[in-house]
Amino acid sequence: MSTDFLEGRVLKSTGSWYDVYSNKQIYKCKIRGKLRTKGYESTNPVAVGDFVIFHLENKDTGVITEIKDRKNSIVRQSTNLSKKMHLIACNVDLAVIVVSLKNPATPVEFIDRFLVSAEAYSIQASIIFNKTDLYTAEDFSTLEELENTYNKIGYKTYRFSIIEPNNKDEIINIFKDKTTVISGNSGVGKTSIINLISPDYNLKTEEISDKHKTGKHTTTFAEMFELIFGGFIIDTPGIRAFGVSFLEKEDIAHNFPEMFNLLDKCKYYNCRHIDEPGCAVKEAFDKGEIAYSRYKSYLNIILEEQSKYRKDDYE
Repeated sequence: MSTDFLEGRVLKSTGSWYDVYSNKQIYKCKIRGKLRTKGYESTNPVAVGDFVIFHLENKDTGVITEIKDRKNSIVRQSTNLSKKMHLIACNVDLAVIVVSLKNPATPVEFIDRFLVSAEAYSIQASIIFNKTDLYTAEDFSTLEELENTYNKIGYKTYRFSIIEPNNKDEIINIFKDKTTVISGNSGVGKTSIINLISPDYNLKTEEISDKHKTGKHTTTFAEMFELIFGGFIIDTPGIRAFGVSFLEKEDIAHNFPEMFNLLDKCKYYNCRHIDEPGCAVKEAFDKGEIAYSRYKSYLNIILEEQSKYRKDDYE
């Protein structure tokens, strides 16, 4: 490879410029022309976490000419009616969703859609329930139900509070020596968690809106940070909704682990798991072996795929 070409990793994307880290230096890079990517139809051709080849234009700027093969991606639907994907991050070891039961409350279906997207690309996922200092006895009862639901199907869950960070070491251990993408609704505390475990960055945060009880967008672009204890974390902008219509309807149940293990027991190979006779998934749901919230999320995704229109009532 010519000395004018370097290989690096994308640390930040602003839509038109990319911060690429190579040889202990950050280069400002652009894209010139169309980049060829394998198997992706996305709104953003380059994402944080990508390994790229770029051509130097001068000592600190360049042009990205090639994207190396991706190990995986975490993606969401780009718009209500578009079938294109928006790449949130690439080449990650772990996807963490930060949620809260209040101020703002994260819809359960949002959690499930995030987990489905991670499953679709074989990415391990975990859940941090944040802001526990605000929870009432009723909230903790709900939290226990959610923990039981997700633990049962193989997801690790954690409780946390920035105000009372008693398990800071446990939270640090989630991210240690991994490349992790952290996501969630605006205002749930993603950036505050990063500031706590890696305070040198002092990332900007704001209080949530008192009027609407929803978070203000403080993270504008996805960005990767090196952690002082080992590993990297990718902070992402707050997301209001998480569309997964890039999945074919036949594949949706494959990304619900508790359903996947039952698919070969259904009477019909093309079972939709809604009202077909001899459906092992529906039978498990009727017995209480599949949580109501999870099955409801599955049905909503199926209906969305059939109508080609994403409903916004879960935002």
